[in-house]
Amino acid sequence: MEGSKRREWLVELSKYNDRQLGEIRRGLEDGLDVTLYTDPKFSEEQMSRIRQGLKEGVDVTVYADPKFDSWQMREIIWGLEKGVDVSIYADPKFDKDQMEEIRLGLEAGVDVSIYSDPKFEWDQMIEIRWGLVNGVDVSIYADPKFDEEQMEQIRRGLEEMQNYKKDKKEKER
Repeated sequence: MEGSKRREWLVELSKYNDRQLGEIRRGLEDGLDVTLYTDPKFSEEQMSRIRQGLKEGVDVTVYADPKFDSWQMREIIWGLEKGVDVSIYADPKFDKDQMEEIRLGLEAGVDVSIYSDPKFEWDQMIEIRWGLVNGVDVSIYADPKFDEEQMEQIRRGLEEMQNYKKDKKEKER
């Protein structure tokens, strides 16, 4: 290799730390298109998530963006593997826990539109999701002004009322 090309190559390599270079090497060894993650803005963990996605055949273009941390990337990968519409939560405005609650709602087949908003904390999202799964009217408490404990109390009260009405109907038969 001639001197100037060697210097260019060394300058290019110096942009990466050893662990990033290791992820690039592993991708090359696996025969993957490493150009999707050879950006020094990606941490080695992000590179690893992209490399794993390439190996598993998921559409990494959905999450191959330095704006997503490796944990957010993991939630998007799981959604892609489960076949849910990740476009609903593949947005850096959601943290990994919020992404997980939206993904779990999608997997459960509930309408997540009522809580797929970053104004809800992840633990509030849990209470709304459980209400949807259990068939209660979550519009009564799906409001960020209620903390998750208040939401839980309201949800449980609605579930008890729902069960009471159901039991009463069965006894009337």
